[in-house]
Formats: sequence, C-alpha cells, structure tokens
Amino acid sequence: MSFSRKRSALYARIPGGADGRRMLWIALINKAGTGLWMGAAALYFTLVTGLSVAEVGVLLGVSGAVGIAGAPLAGHLADRFPVTRIIIGAQLQQAVALSALLTTDNFALLLLYSAVNSLADRGANVLTKLYAARIAGPQRTTYQAVQRTVSNAGWAIGGLAGALALAVGTTHAYQALLIGNVVSFLAAAVLTLRCAEPPSPSRLVADSTATAPVAPPSNPWRDRPYLLFTVTEAALFLDDAVLQVGIPLWIVHATDAPHGLAPLLMVLNCVLVVCCQVPLSRFGSTPERARALLVPLAACFVVGCGALTASALGGTWLAVAALTVAAIALTFAEILHAIASWELSIALAPDDAQGAYLGVHGLSSSAQRSGGPLLVTAVIAAGPLAWPVLGAGVIVTVAAQSRLVRKRLTRQSPGADRAVAPRAM
Repeated sequence: MSFSRKRSALYARIPGGADGRRMLWIALINKAGTGLWMGAAALYFTLVTGLSVAEVGVLLGVSGAVGIAGAPLAGHLADRFPVTRIIIGAQLQQAVALSALLTTDNFALLLLYSAVNSLADRGANVLTKLYAARIAGPQRTTYQAVQRTVSNAGWAIGGLAGALALAVGTTHAYQALLIGNVVSFLAAAVLTLRCAEPPSPSRLVADSTATAPVAPPSNPWRDRPYLLFTVTEAALFLDDAVLQVGIPLWIVHATDAPHGLAPLLMVLNCVLVVCCQVPLSRFGSTPERARALLVPLAACFVVGCGALTASALGGTWLAVAALTVAAIALTFAEILHAIASWELSIALAPDDAQGAYLGVHGLSSSAQRSGGPLLVTAVIAAGPLAWPVLGAGVIVTVAAQSRLVRKRLTRQSPGADRAVAPRAM
C-alpha cells in the first residue's frame, strides 16, 4: 500500500467521522496560534509591558481565578444549548481579549483583558472535551489522545515560530506572536461553523420532559466523591504551571541557561506529546487502568522537580542539561495525567448531566491556572530546595486520589462505563 493510501486509511479511522476530523484541524490551527503566544507570554509581560516577576504572577493568578467560572458556566450551557455555538462564542471572546492586550501596558487593564481571555479559555477547554466525548462515543479515549497529539503538533509549530521571534527580541516581534494567536482564534471560529452538532444525552432528557416524567438530573455539586476528585485534580495539573510559567522564569532568574531555551523546551514538550500521547493512551482505556497511571505520574513529577533543583547549581551546560531532563519528566507527567484525568472524569460522570460534571471537573485546571502561577513563583522565590517539597506534595495528592477513585469505582456496576448514582463517602 502506498504512503498516501496508508495516510488516507489512518485518516478514515479517526473517531467522529468528518466532523471529528474537522475538529482536529481546528485544534491544530488553534494551538499553533496559542503556541506562538504562550511560550512567550510571561516574558512579554516582563520585557515589553515592564511588569515585575511578582506582578506577572499576580496577573496570571488573578486572571486564572476569574477563569475558574468559565468551566462550570460552559458545562451548564452545553447541557442546554448547541455546544458548537458556545465554542464559537468562546473563540471570538478570546480573539477580542487578546487583541486588547496590544493596546496598553497598564497593569489593571492587562489584568482585565487577561481575565476575560482566561474565562473563555477555561470554558473552551471543557467544551472541546465534551464535544469529543459526544462525537466519539466509546472511542473517546482514542479520540482524545489523537486530539491532544494534533494540539501539541500545533503547539510545536507555534513554539518554533515563537523561538525565532524571541531570537529577534524586539517589541514588534513579541506583538507579532500575539497577533498570530488572535488570527488563529478567528480562523478556528470560521471552521467551527461548519461542524455539525453532536447528540447530547442531557438535552434529549430535557426534551423528553414534555411527554414523560423523568427523574431530576444528577447534580455534581451534591456529589461529594466527584468534588473531592476534582480537588485532587487541581494539584495534578501543576505540571502546566511549571512548564508554562515556572521553567521560563526559572531560566531567567535562577540559572545560567540562555533565555532562548524556554520556547525550545516548549517545543520539546509538544514533540514528546505528539510522539507518545496516542501510544500511551492504551494504558488508560478503562477507569481501573487509568487509576494505575497515577504512580508513574508522581514519579515523573518528582524527577522533574529534582532536575530543576540541579539546574541552579551553576554552569551553562549543567543548567541546559538539567532543564531538558526536567522538561522531559514533566512532559511525561503531563501525558500520563491527561490520559488518567480524561478517562476518569468521563467515567465518573452520569450521562444525564455530562456537561455539568465536566464543567465541575474543569474547575481543577482553572484553579491550577489561578493558584499554580502564584505557587510556582513562590517556589522560585524560595529557592532550589523548594522544588523537591513541591514534588512531595504531588506524591501525597496522588495517594489521596488513588484511594478516592478506588472507592468510587467499587460502587459501579460490573463492566459499567460510568458511575452509579452519587453517594457520599
């Protein structure tokens, strides 16, 4: 079989049909634009707008706190309205908010625009996850792995372009990265208009109330085990803050590594995800297997923290080598957590309130976006020995989540794909 035929056959096997494939193109465009900007965002606020490290931490932390509301709001709306239209609204909101960052260097305004962007970003993440679950059905784990692979390919493309812009180092170069991200959101919104709306179990239940009485939908806010699971998830999302915020700032303020290493490590992160996300996804194809990934996840995080400590011992080559090890280890922690988190958050969510449950689960990454930068900047301020302490905290969190999930899964029916009616532990 020729290469083109193999590629076509592989393309045809992607879950979700034509709309699933179209959403993958949207993810590629979207993340390429985001890769342009996110690898340089902390440095943009520091070097172009003149904010201090503390101000950057506050800006990212507070905007992340505002974004916390985006996840449950988007999940609530997605149980009642077409998810594709809500995705388009989030994409346009991000384009407008990011454009506004170019108009000022005032801290209060930068904070406001970043908060508006964060609100839409957190909501869009939940909506994309929900769309994947609805369009791929039982093949959701495979589709999510492919989507993350495509997304990280986009990140890599954007990150390489971002590295070139950072090598130039001018204000116009940084602004060009931001504009590229804005254009990507506009293009993604146009493509999303062509996507069909997938079936929604929660909306079907709501529509049936006109002809037959039904039980009230499950309420995630009364599901104590799921809420506790979400709390532990917030800590396990810290690899994002360390990779996106911690490593760039650590490079600049605590090591002898060149500043241009920061976007290159982001590219390395994306390349590893592209190469490993789909192959490793088979290890999390069931809730039980997903839970088993928590132990290697914690090990990878601890190795990454130890390498960050070593990077501050002095010398350019030691710093570069240690930072590379840290980026690799934290990337594998990210990959394993993405697999486990995706499968468990869906498996533990009842069909009649899938959007609402995933919206609540989205609070974990939103909370990390808020508290993560503050925690990471505090670790940077505390010095090299603070990184192993952070790693120890992740070990404790993994142990707690593993026990929590095990108890929850024992309350499922044999072979069930999701949790039974919620009960307090």
